Formats: sequence, structure tokens, C-alpha cells
Amino acid sequence: MELYLIKEMCCGCGACAEVCPQKAIKMVRDKEGFDYPQINGDICAECEACRYVCPMKGHEPIKSERFYAGAQAKEDKLRYSGSSGGVFSVLAQYVLRYQGVVYGAGYDECMTVVHREAQNDEQLEKIKRTKYVQSNMEGIYGKVERKLKEGRWVLFCGTPCQADALRLFLRDDYEKLILIDLVCYGVPSPGIWENYVKYLEHIHGGKMTDFSFRDKRNMNNGHTCSYIIDGKEYTDSLYRDIFCKMYFQNYILRPSCHNCRFCTVNRKSDFTIGDFWGIEHIRPHMDDGMGTSMVIIHSERAGKIWNQIKTELNWFACTKEHVLQPRLLKPAEPARGRKRFMKMYERISFEIIVKLLKMQLIR
Repeated sequence: MELYLIKEMCCGCGACAEVCPQKAIKMVRDKEGFDYPQINGDICAECEACRYVCPMKGHEPIKSERFYAGAQAKEDKLRYSGSSGGVFSVLAQYVLRYQGVVYGAGYDECMTVVHREAQNDEQLEKIKRTKYVQSNMEGIYGKVERKLKEGRWVLFCGTPCQADALRLFLRDDYEKLILIDLVCYGVPSPGIWENYVKYLEHIHGGKMTDFSFRDKRNMNNGHTCSYIIDGKEYTDSLYRDIFCKMYFQNYILRPSCHNCRFCTVNRKSDFTIGDFWGIEHIRPHMDDGMGTSMVIIHSERAGKIWNQIKTELNWFACTKEHVLQPRLLKPAEPARGRKRFMKMYERISFEIIVKLLKMQLIR
């Protein structure tokens, strides 16, 4: 049995491997640094559970009335510690007040981006802020299901394909589950990220313990990168950072991201959140460089929760047209030289690629 025919048909969520009752599927990394499911035909029972949980199989979206808003957390430290306006933090604290559990992307001890569990404020800090890397979801699907069956509140935040995969994995519509998906530009290669971490550790001669893609200290809407190696901090512009250059120039996005079926407001999660593009035109007084969240409320459950948390926010209602941005309209186009870039990545050292990028010889 085949799960996909071409790589554009696999988003790498890993739900197929998690749901397989025979444990016949494992995620295997390809030459571009992305993980894909590999089926062991000797033990596969062909139950097709893996096909059911795949968010790329064209499940019909739910048509419903949606509510659109812009928002900022009233508490300044929540805005500073997040990437947009702090709505994720407000929702997460809502769940923690009910002794619930929050799941989001964070770093492990090797700086690999993985989905992590938070049950208190200290743990929550580890999964705030944007991570421009595809996260590893291994073990998370089962953890979420167990917590829900215990009667706990669970908030899950991830890319649209991850959120939809979790929804399909769970099958039941749990009343205490809050699904948040992000306005996702596309996910870069975890393998290339690992190479970049090793490169920075080599040139600085130490161990990296943190990386912030959207540091807000300059009040420039998070257009600063910062990282810590052996206790020393280094900063640079988001747009001068080599990894971010590869990312925003569309060299290192997963192939499925260029064929994403979630580039629409019509999603099955409870909330969609992201940066509010164009806030300077719609609410100029809110454009203070510290970020504003765009919020789409998809479900009745989300609407009820919104009514409970909105007193913690400075917010305004808006129209669908106000929130539309490129990744809610169509997928990112691959760079013209993507295939050539990936061939170089396979064949030459990462240090040489970095030098070529710095010399602007890769465009």
C-alpha cells in the first residue's frame, strides 16, 4: 500500500505512523532533510487507518459562519514573549487555569524543533514564539488523546495540516479540546535547520541553547533574530539571517507547502491565528511595533471561549477582507532555483552553501 505517489502529497505530520496498530510505519528523512512515512509491507495489515488520518486526502471542509478580529493582549509581557499580539498566550493561560495541558512547538536539548507539553507558566514559555522549522510530532497524538480521555482541557497549536491531522486522529469531537492552527508560510527543512545550528555552534565555539526568530526588543514587529551560545547572545536582522534568507526566498520549504490545501480561511480548527497584516492602515494606533494578532473564530466552542477571554484583550471586529493575506489565498511558489539549491545541499558542505549565500551567488 502506498500513502503518497509524489512528495507534494505528504505534509510530514506523522499521524499515519502514530495511528498504525501494527507499528508498520516509520518516518524516514530524505536528502532534503524532510521526514516521510515508510511502510513495512511485511507487517502492514492494510487496515487503511493511515489513509483516514492523512490531512492531505481532501477531506471536505466545514462550511460555517466565521468571526474575524484583530487583538492584542492587554498584558505587555504576553505580547513581548509571543510573536504576534499574544492571543496564543491568553488562550493558553485560560486552559492552564482549568488545570489543562497546552501543546506547541519548542526546542529540545539538541535544538531540534519538537511539539512539547506545558502544564505551567514556566513550561509555557518554552513553546511561545514562532519556530520557522517543521516540528516533530512523535508521541503527541497519543498524549493528547490520553489527556482528553482523562477529562482534561487540552489546547493544541500547530500548522494547519498538523491540527487537522490531530482532529482526524482523535475521531471524536472532545468538548475540552481547543484546536489552534497558524497562518503558515510553509515549513522549512528540519535537516537544514540542524545543519544551521551546527554551523553556528562551530563558528562561535559552543552549545546553542536558544534561538528567537522574532525578537521584539527593537519594537520592529519581531524583525530581529537572536540566539544564545554558551550563555552569550548574538543578534541580527531577520532578513540578514542566513537560514531565514533560505526560508523566505522559498528554497527550503517542504514540497507539499507549494501545494497546500489549507491556504484558505475555511478550516476545521477552532481558531486560526497569525500576524495581522496591514494593521497600520486599519487601526494605526495599534501599530506600535510589538505585534497584533489576526484571529479567525471557526466554531461555536471557540466563540464561547472568546467571550470569556476578550476582556484580557484590546480587540476589534473586522471583515474577512481585512484579514486576508497571501497564505490565506494561495500557497507559496517554489523558488526558481529550488531544485538546483537542493542538489547543492546534497552534494557540497553546508559551510560552502552559507558562503555562497553571503556572497549572494545563490539567488
